[in-house]
Amino acid sequence: MSNTYVIGFPRIGEQRELKFALEAYWAGKTDFSEVEKTASTLKTRHWQYQKDAGIDLISSNDFSLYDNMLDTAVLLGAIPQRFRGLEGEALYFGMARGTKDAVAMEMTKWFNTNYHYIVPELHPNDTYALNADKLIAEYKEAKAQGITTKINLIGPITFLGLSKRTDRGDTYELFGKILPLYEALLQQISTLDDHITVQIDEPIFVKDIEPKVLSLIKPCYETLCAVTDNVDIVVATYFEHATEAVKVLVHTPVWGIALDFLYGKKNFEVLDAIANSGKTLIAGVIDGRNIWKCDIDATVAQLEKIAKTVSKEKLIVSTSCSLLHTPFTLKYEEKLDSEIKNWLSYGVEKLDELSLVAKCFFGENLNAAEQAALEANRKANHSRRTSARIHDEAVQQRVANITKHQRDETYKTRIALQHELLGYKPLATTTIGSFPQTTEVRQARRDFKKGVIDEATYKEKMKAYIDECVACQERCGLEVLVHGEPERNDMVEYFGEQLKGYGFSQNGWVQSYGSRCVKPPFIYGDISRPKPMTVEWITYAQSKTEKVMKGMLTGPVTILNWSFVRDDLPRSEVSRQIAVAICDEVDDLQKAGIKIIQVDEAAFKEGYPLRSENIPEYERWAVRDFKLSVSSALPQTQIHTHMCYSEFNDIIRTIEAMDADVISIETARSGNELLKIFAEVGYKQEVGPGVYDIHSPRIPSVEEIVIQIHKLLEVLPKEQLWINPDCGLKTRKWEEVIPSLENMVKAVHIVREELGV
Repeated sequence: MSNTYVIGFPRIGEQRELKFALEAYWAGKTDFSEVEKTASTLKTRHWQYQKDAGIDLISSNDFSLYDNMLDTAVLLGAIPQRFRGLEGEALYFGMARGTKDAVAMEMTKWFNTNYHYIVPELHPNDTYALNADKLIAEYKEAKAQGITTKINLIGPITFLGLSKRTDRGDTYELFGKILPLYEALLQQISTLDDHITVQIDEPIFVKDIEPKVLSLIKPCYETLCAVTDNVDIVVATYFEHATEAVKVLVHTPVWGIALDFLYGKKNFEVLDAIANSGKTLIAGVIDGRNIWKCDIDATVAQLEKIAKTVSKEKLIVSTSCSLLHTPFTLKYEEKLDSEIKNWLSYGVEKLDELSLVAKCFFGENLNAAEQAALEANRKANHSRRTSARIHDEAVQQRVANITKHQRDETYKTRIALQHELLGYKPLATTTIGSFPQTTEVRQARRDFKKGVIDEATYKEKMKAYIDECVACQERCGLEVLVHGEPERNDMVEYFGEQLKGYGFSQNGWVQSYGSRCVKPPFIYGDISRPKPMTVEWITYAQSKTEKVMKGMLTGPVTILNWSFVRDDLPRSEVSRQIAVAICDEVDDLQKAGIKIIQVDEAAFKEGYPLRSENIPEYERWAVRDFKLSVSSALPQTQIHTHMCYSEFNDIIRTIEAMDADVISIETARSGNELLKIFAEVGYKQEVGPGVYDIHSPRIPSVEEIVIQIHKLLEVLPKEQLWINPDCGLKTRKWEEVIPSLENMVKAVHIVREELGV
């Protein structure tokens, strides 16, 4: 009997091998065969890790060279017209990253995670054609290794729900065109083996599900299950409960349903329906989104609770979601404090936890090593609950006694003072904050951390970068400058390193998109700020220019959402502690003479609950903590914020409530559509919509940016607009950044002249 199941596995490699292979290929240093060789090595290794851990149901087709939604678009032949002349890897990476002639496809967050997916583009006149080569090749690759995998697919309803129609119509109207492709695909899969399990991911089912979408589930899965007798279909959901969809799925012939019992507690409400249907339940109880060691006794108790309704014969123990969202392995964490390391579990370690939980739950006899592992797990969890490093009474008291939660003056009063003090023109030019992280900068940071260079040498190198960065911005003609952030490895980790209650990894990398990886810090205890975090760098940069220098901070909600967060305290309380620390930093910056301070909330929208019933509470504390973080700012101190990849229609009033003086947003891949809502609601504050896409290496022309600015002016008046790239420039190269910024400034001069500014 199969009793262990992994929804999906990380693919970037335990030491980011795929990242480096891709970037070498994109840089023209290697050919594509090297990428393929690396990918093959990684797949083989990842399957073997799961087999060695005793996992029964291991995935193929969860691996991707860039993104699974992009893979699905290619699988179904959903190729945008502008890429139709390309083939193979040129087509695939062109869609993801753009070409010199075509902008990349839009990218947005995968539900409420920090993973980004490529948004498929559909049109009712398009013709779609199946290409299952990748999927079939991977299945055969694993089979040659002696591993019969389940095949992972993104389901048709989720694919349509997360796509966009270029004619702005309803993507679900294309259901009749897409479903036959899935039928044909299952027919092809059925020929691969005598018996195959296919996992069809339908995470869209965990969102508030509209009646029209709900009505597609039964015909969809009745049709797919009727294709062949030798394929068992598992419908997988994760990140929240899927109760409405489950109540329909139990009346279809699907073999199994995978549910998340950690982040979807309401899934307990549909256990009766599953039990009565006789379906197999894949119970997600090992956390695929966090790094804390599983409490095996508590997890087994949770499974026993499930087993009171669904018999053990119909239960399989699983991860809550794909392990893509966790770091790879603790194996390379050589510098972590031993006590804290003992509280952690990454992807590979979670495989062993899953196996041990299943053995305990199903009553298998444990060998000596397994019994020792169980005892070690109990000790680690006890240590974490009782450690004095977790609780700081001074922090708790300070947070409890806060009386000032927001700034003193209204926006109208503040902005008048700021214009008088700062004197900037309409269409003021700036950037979002970061500049290219060169090999030299990264090497200097590494050398300093390893003790190869001393602090004085390190600071000298960072200041030399800042000197050049400031000079470069002045040459480009930018009006409000930034220091470039050379000292920051990551916009969250940098702050985490300076806050008490945070831990950091050497190798805790998680894929964000494509080859881009982030290394989130983790919050294990109460948060406080022992000393200023940015003042030295920002004031040094300001000393190098007569222009205004922005102070750059990361906001409390983003620090929270881009960290692995302790699970023994409500997230709202952790966020509040961080907000107090940022508030102190804002005050120190303005006292040091910094007139504009940007408090980025790039991940504000990403933290939104997937269910509308939970949104008001999140908005309440998220807005509370942003306002708290800038409550020390004087009226004349201009507060900026930045948000990434957000559909603002449903949260525009919440953004207003945050009360920032200027907000910059990413709109370059979506024209000015996102901006229209600001005009529709009469948004008063100033806005910096991105005028070019920094996630693509292409350099926008002056004419292109002029057109983009004109589009913005159709929506908002010039006095309300700032002009900037749509995100930080950290991942780009100087040879891309400089001409892009020069073109942006030239475009602004042209438009100002047209407007008589």
